[in-house]
Amino acid sequence: MSSSGGNSRVVAIANQKGGVGKTTTAVNLAAALADLGQRVLVIDLDPQGNAGTGMGIDARSLDYTIYDVLMKDVSIEDAIEPTAVKNLFACTSTIDLAGAEIELVSAFSRELRLRKALEAVIDDYDFIFIDCPPSLGLLTINALSAASEVLVPIQCEYYALEGLSQLFRNVKLVQGSLNPSLDISTVVLTMYDARTKLAEQVVEDVRKFYGDKVCKNVIPRAVRISEAPSFGQPITAFDPSSRGAIAYRELAKEVLGVA
Repeated sequence: MSSSGGNSRVVAIANQKGGVGKTTTAVNLAAALADLGQRVLVIDLDPQGNAGTGMGIDARSLDYTIYDVLMKDVSIEDAIEPTAVKNLFACTSTIDLAGAEIELVSAFSRELRLRKALEAVIDDYDFIFIDCPPSLGLLTINALSAASEVLVPIQCEYYALEGLSQLFRNVKLVQGSLNPSLDISTVVLTMYDARTKLAEQVVEDVRKFYGDKVCKNVIPRAVRISEAPSFGQPITAFDPSSRGAIAYRELAKEVLGVA
């Protein structure tokens, strides 16, 4: 993995379809891995800034966010905050980041800004998750250039596979020109509702398409998972015995085993 140091895994969580559980998966998988003793950093590259909020961090009260790291050469160490979960750290974003998409266009080595920034901290973490925006602009390209692998959350709903071929094409482009070691390593099925035939069908289709990249553990559609962020907590802290927390803990073990 040329883009990562030591044994740390830098994982871009990407799918240009919105509402598939990217941020939910970034926050909860990271927290579950932290509970297993891994040191984990979550970088929020989405201008909506939901990952930070979901970990209880108010980005507006911070001196620096990922925007300053990418656009003002602030050291990433100065933008990382500990969360209430042991071993779990966050580098958050605010709506400022929306402007970065445009500002990056004229920036020097614009696709590699995040990779360069991460060099300073890559050996401090076992996992670095990058929560990508639901688009394939320069922020996502930065994430794909910095990552060693891509995790794709897929919602168990109609049109689940739509747009994925585009994502796979973009990963191939980044592989070819910026980051040869990049690989789509993991597909996670989210928002699974066992009562519907459709969900079953989607699971079947996705497994047929992506084979052993698809995690065995699926994430259920669960009210508690969607309530947790408004309390600024990952599901594993908010309701540790809930179905959602159990699902993310099982997923974390599976992701660890992949290594």
